[in-house]
Amino acid sequence: MNKVMDLDQVIEKIHDGATILFGGFCGVGSALTCIDKIVNTGVRDLTLISIVTSYPGGKFDLAPLFSNRQVKKYICAHVGTCPEAIEALKQGEFEIEYFPMGTLIEKVRAAGAGLGGVLTPTGIGTLVEEGKEKTIVDGIEYLFEKPLHADFAFIKGFRADKWGNVEYRYAAINTNPTFAMAADYTVAEVNEIVEVGEISPERVGTPSVFVKAVVQGKTFEDHVKTYRDLWSRTGQLR
Repeated sequence: MNKVMDLDQVIEKIHDGATILFGGFCGVGSALTCIDKIVNTGVRDLTLISIVTSYPGGKFDLAPLFSNRQVKKYICAHVGTCPEAIEALKQGEFEIEYFPMGTLIEKVRAAGAGLGGVLTPTGIGTLVEEGKEKTIVDGIEYLFEKPLHADFAFIKGFRADKWGNVEYRYAAINTNPTFAMAADYTVAEVNEIVEVGEISPERVGTPSVFVKAVVQGKTFEDHVKTYRDLWSRTGQLR
């Protein structure tokens, strides 16, 4: 029942050609320690799924995976925040598949909930509808979008207990609870690992049933310093 694992043991499960969901949004709520480890392994031909690539300006979050040429395909809603990804895309180094942001989240949610897909009117009459089934419900036309599942998901929480119940803080909750549901093997990187019972049930954002491994990330103090340094360096904090 104890799901606390050494980070190296978890990362060695990542293989060439794996499909990986990364929670977070523009760096906030991203599993930074795990991402750095994956970069260092040098695994190749990865399919990444996330809402956006990285904090604007690059050299952070998922950016090193693109500059290190480890990405074969990227499924996202927006790629423009990451100079490394844009340059690699210009060079034709990876395939890209776009979805409207809400549609992407719902596709992942469908996979986690065991649904056969979702119906959405978003994209009707645009390039998004090309090659997709359409149907009409009560006079409204919808696109059929298939579920989006992954081999691995990396989520970032504030705390987790040893059984894998995860607590989030503020905006870092973003995509993480949804992405945690839709992978065969979900890894929760947290600032603090606590005993079972120390997280109140109403504070659990991702229940342990969705988590296979809990790993120690940056401490909360180091986590705050990382973002304070980043935002100061890039002019977001004055």
